[in-house]
Amino acid sequence: MAFQTPMFYKYYSRTYRIDSTPDGGLMGTILNLHTGFFEQDQDSSHILELIWSTTESNIRGPFDEEKFVQETEFERSLYLTGDGPIFALYDTIKGIDDVVRREERRRTPQEVALIQALRKRTFKMWEDEAARRAAGEPPSFTVTSRLSPRQ
Repeated sequence: MAFQTPMFYKYYSRTYRIDSTPDGGLMGTILNLHTGFFEQDQDSSHILELIWSTTESNIRGPFDEEKFVQETEFERSLYLTGDGPIFALYDTIKGIDDVVRREERRRTPQEVALIQALRKRTFKMWEDEAARRAAGEPPSFTVTSRLSPRQ
């Protein structure tokens, strides 16, 4: 059976992307909530579970790339702290949500659009940072996970 890739899912609190390999197989990458970067699922152990899941409450998807970006950035902002412009943008989003909660209302369409745009921007910044590090450049920011080391 052929699958249209890429496919995007959420596996527990981590976003997961499935891509085709040159030999016709499938490969998965999963968000690491300790580093903020995507890692290859070495044995692609979650792929069949994701593709064939029908009722698992901890699996969501497949969904489109836009939702994948938004979900990824939501999880990064929830589980990671650090310095640099990415985290300043997460603080901006948190500030918007703090006002919304304090005023006991829903986000306005303008706030929703701004948050979506900021998350697209932070996603691209993470991708650029991953490429820089893969090229052997030193990290441009530090990141700390709010999770305990064994989670």
